[in-house]
Amino acid sequence: MAETALHNTTTSWSSDFKEITKMRLAISVVFSSVAGYFLGATVLDFVDVLLLAIGGYLMVGASNAYNQVIEKDLDALMDRTKNRPLPAKRMSVQMALFIATAFAISGVAVLYYINPKTAMFGALSILLYVLVYTPLKTKTPLAVFVGAFPGAIPFMLGWVAATNEFGIEPGTLFMIQFFWQFPHFWAIGWWLFDDYKKGGFAMLPTGKRDTKTAIQVILYTFWTVLISLVPAFGMTGRLYLTPIAAVIIGLLGVFMMYYAIMLYKKRTPKSAKQLMFASVSYITLLQIIYVLDKFIR
Repeated sequence: MAETALHNTTTSWSSDFKEITKMRLAISVVFSSVAGYFLGATVLDFVDVLLLAIGGYLMVGASNAYNQVIEKDLDALMDRTKNRPLPAKRMSVQMALFIATAFAISGVAVLYYINPKTAMFGALSILLYVLVYTPLKTKTPLAVFVGAFPGAIPFMLGWVAATNEFGIEPGTLFMIQFFWQFPHFWAIGWWLFDDYKKGGFAMLPTGKRDTKTAIQVILYTFWTVLISLVPAFGMTGRLYLTPIAAVIIGLLGVFMMYYAIMLYKKRTPKSAKQLMFASVSYITLLQIIYVLDKFIR
């Protein structure tokens, strides 16, 4: 019985730790950062890759933990978040703050070991996410615009980690992920509109699941695809796409645009959920194609 209780306690703590740091989200951010590193590196340093992965995870985990401390009372109001460690009272605020602060300090230190610019952008992402984006979420739909800035940093962060430089190449990677976040998060906001409403979050650009929001989703999907193809025209320095890779990216864009148009036509939570999954597939496959295109051309 004692062994069972210990196992259950350990499992519960492990689960809560993953939840407070949003492990799955953090891993996806690390994936973006590593992809950016491979794109920027002229010589691969796998120690730096490991440090980038660790530092990136710590930074994202810190942002998520701080976010949940700030929103713990609002999380208690929504079905999708009410069982998180803080609203469910399985973890104290003090412990969550300790994890967030320890992750933030450790993350900056690890990224600084790679180079100072990487640490600076990592720290900036935490500050923007926690101090600007999070408070705005209940006040204005513009919060999504603000949140797109820290959300777009990981892809370019990898390039900066590899080169210790910021220029047209990481700027382009930033813009791709920046514009991508609008259809992605508006799809989530549409899908979970009623639940977000319980917490007072204003996620959609018009505040409603209406035609204007659906049109903006299509427009930002178009801009996402267009910017994704810019490297094929030789205007982005060392960041370049071959014609074959550009065609594949274009086809992925058609795939994502299809679901954006379906949201416009159907305007249902189900169509929004489908667009959300399509957007995740798009950005993940785009990053894989960008990296493969660099190394096999």
